[in-house]
Amino acid sequence: MTDERQLEAKLDAAREAGADWASRTPEERAAALALFADALLREREPLARLATETMGKPIVQARAEIEKSASAFRYYAEIAPRALATSTRSLDGDLQASIEYRPLGTLLAIMPWNFPYWQVARAIAPALAVGNAIALKHAPITARIGDAFERIAREAGLPEGLVVALEVDDERTDRLIGDPRIAAVTLTGSERAGRSVAAAAGAALKKVVLELGGSDAFLVLAGADIDESVRVGIASRYQNAGQSCIAAKRFIVEAPLYDRFCERFTAAAVALRVGDPFDEATEIGPMARADLRRELDRQVRESVAKGARLLLGGKALDRPGYFYAPTLLAEVRPGMPAFDDETFGPLAAIVRAENANDALALANRSRYGLGATIFSGDSERARELAAALEVGTVAIGTMVASDPRLPFGGVKASGFGRELGEIALFEFANVRAIRFRAERSFRAR
Repeated sequence: MTDERQLEAKLDAAREAGADWASRTPEERAAALALFADALLREREPLARLATETMGKPIVQARAEIEKSASAFRYYAEIAPRALATSTRSLDGDLQASIEYRPLGTLLAIMPWNFPYWQVARAIAPALAVGNAIALKHAPITARIGDAFERIAREAGLPEGLVVALEVDDERTDRLIGDPRIAAVTLTGSERAGRSVAAAAGAALKKVVLELGGSDAFLVLAGADIDESVRVGIASRYQNAGQSCIAAKRFIVEAPLYDRFCERFTAAAVALRVGDPFDEATEIGPMARADLRRELDRQVRESVAKGARLLLGGKALDRPGYFYAPTLLAEVRPGMPAFDDETFGPLAAIVRAENANDALALANRSRYGLGATIFSGDSERARELAAALEVGTVAIGTMVASDPRLPFGGVKASGFGRELGEIALFEFANVRAIRFRAERSFRAR
């Protein structure tokens, strides 16, 4: 735990390093971000093992996460100099204006445990590119990964103290948000955490970006390729033991396809390899904590009590670690936890829809709005439905995924603001306009 003396020293160091960093050109900062990417790849194996050890991610998935994290730093190293270049335009007469991008200061990044590298990378890479410093509060179980980011930033040649890792409790986090050395806040976490952080940031009049929970719909409509929809659906739902905000959670299937989809999805889920996360063949490892497993089991049991049909799993596994069997519920309806709430674990819920319009209505019948997937034999109809989905990302014929090149975020209870893509550079930037007369207006007459 970071004590008060250490906290003060780290915040002061971030402020001092941030001033140095902000004075550098976008090209200089970009070169340092490229070195950050190199350092992540160079340490891929020990970093991957650290994730597997601390939160149970299968080792193959952990390596892939680090590679993806490096790609985010590489992406911003490539685009930031162009995107952040000052531009000048003519207005009226001899009046002109320039638009420039200045950092806000130190960004407090409150990050979760489930994708402990990628979610940090996608939050801090664009913020660093624009010139901000980072105070990183990682989840308690992945605090050592926060320390690794601080070390790697230093070894990559970023100013000492530009990225500092903090281990503080929720009460001190609220106080941190109000600290004048913190300029803005970004959070990836639960709906409850988002409400708390948004309230604290609002009271302090500080910019905040929230990427919160999701209950993503996966629509399987007339003419869809059932085998491909099952393949993508399995990958989307069960990666990281189902502990993903953008995982497909509610599979909404048109009635004529429903029984076939249930049968093939069940067969594919049965074949998933559950086991030691350090085993290269493992596809599903343990859940991260005992309380998470208990909550998932409660959601399964209450949904079954309300009429859902258990097709597979539905129980903790008797082995060391917080394992929960890959689980599949059919005949899920609104009013059941498996439909209404975010289910953060290896549970897929299959919902019957009468037609495409009913599927759309069911998909939007959620307080969340992070992502959605559509499989359909009619591409034009799929695009029409995509336009009506109340989410931040839609995938047609593929799975929802965050990509460094594309903006990512949600609506409704899934949060606000955007990470990734070029737009993320401006979330924590002071986009400043300077109006001036053309040079000839100032000459003596």
